[in-house]
Amino acid sequence: MANIDIRHDEERGRFVADLEGEDAYLEYSPAGEGRLDFTSTFVPPSHRHQGIGERIVKHALAYARERGYEVIPTCPFVRQVIEEHPEYLEG
Repeated sequence: MANIDIRHDEERGRFVADLEGEDAYLEYSPAGEGRLDFTSTFVPPSHRHQGIGERIVKHALAYARERGYEVIPTCPFVRQVIEEHPEYLEG
């Protein structure tokens, strides 16, 4: 997969990758002081199984870690990525 740009759409509470006119994203919501609830991820069917979702989740986890946010992994996919890569929660 070519390099993809992931942007933070703070107004909509998303980390987004533009994929040829379609968006893949991780949605989140604030969950109190210093906490973000990562609620869901979506990758368009034509772009699945290419590691895009994992890259978005890792980007969002790095963002949270850099800012000292605690992550609540409500989304099962986010939980799976954290279980496979626990270093993203280490500060």
